[in-house]
Amino acid sequence: MNLADMLTFADIGQLNRIADYYQCECKPNSKHELIQSILTTLGSRPFFEQQVRELNQVDLRFLNNLLFDTRQYFGMEELVAIARQSMDKKDSEAGASPRDLIVRFTKSGWLFNGTTQQTRYLYQVPKDLQMRFRDVLSTHLKAGIAQTSEPPVYRDEYHLLADDLKLFLQFVQQHEIALNAEGMMYRRSQQQIMEHLHVSEALVGKAGWRFGYGRSFKDYPDRFAFIYDYAFHHRLVREEQGTLKLSPSGEDKLGAEKTAEMIQLFRFWLRLYKGAIPNLSSIVYWTGECAAGWSTAESLFRQIGPYIQPFYYDTAETIYDNRILKMMLHLGMLRIGEHADGRTVQMTAWGSRLASSCRSLSGDISPVMFDK
Repeated sequence: MNLADMLTFADIGQLNRIADYYQCECKPNSKHELIQSILTTLGSRPFFEQQVRELNQVDLRFLNNLLFDTRQYFGMEELVAIARQSMDKKDSEAGASPRDLIVRFTKSGWLFNGTTQQTRYLYQVPKDLQMRFRDVLSTHLKAGIAQTSEPPVYRDEYHLLADDLKLFLQFVQQHEIALNAEGMMYRRSQQQIMEHLHVSEALVGKAGWRFGYGRSFKDYPDRFAFIYDYAFHHRLVREEQGTLKLSPSGEDKLGAEKTAEMIQLFRFWLRLYKGAIPNLSSIVYWTGECAAGWSTAESLFRQIGPYIQPFYYDTAETIYDNRILKMMLHLGMLRIGEHADGRTVQMTAWGSRLASSCRSLSGDISPVMFDK
């Protein structure tokens, strides 16, 4: 339903609360006049843009999370969970409340109760407002992006991730790989695999913390941990009796089509990292919108970073650089180069298509649960 429809179904008490919020001048006992006044006020693009610009960081995150959730209706507890995800520790310490956030969005006419007996205790965002919010946010984010010329040298990994998945499976097929008591490959085997892949990484040292980005993230470098988790989750490899074996499914996968595999790898990444970055889909979408041309990484983070919350020892900037941009490079979604203006980023045509799909994917992406 659009805003006009929802206002028609709203009772006069709610209409008065919305009209008071926007300081509309109209008769409080005339439903028709209240509706017309609210629609006229919110129909003004400059006024609407001003309302979005004046949102604080928590409100922006909450709005962003609602826009990228494909559920048509939300129960109160679901809204509370989304609002809580939008707050960080300092917001809670400052006395911010998830329910206060929901009440504020209800008073502003951005959230409405359902109109039937079955949905009267559920909430929804008017469809036309969703589109307008996205349009305004997109314009605002793009306006702050620093564009650059093409750098003299840049990195583009194309579909090498799918190639390296096959190379890893082939290595497992051709070698006897022992696992230690914790189920990890010994460093010698890891180094041999790195030499076998198109993209090599330094092995993980003993110092530092590593958790939250997959089952094997603590043991292996970022990109290879992702490949390993994908293979393990899809039962392409199996860990048994202290060794790593290729499964019959893994043998079949050696002949898989590359593009289809890359799509599956992309969706698996959204699921694998969702626990640490709940709104990952929206961050990928906005990066696709803002980096259509060569853009500085610094300006991208300045605009998109406020939507990212720290994860334990990972700051918002670390998450954007290492967990998002770097993984998008590995997925063939963007190019990264060095320019006089610093590090620069540009989406590939393939990456732009995948990023655009995030607008309708978010609600269908559930976190990965690993079988033992």
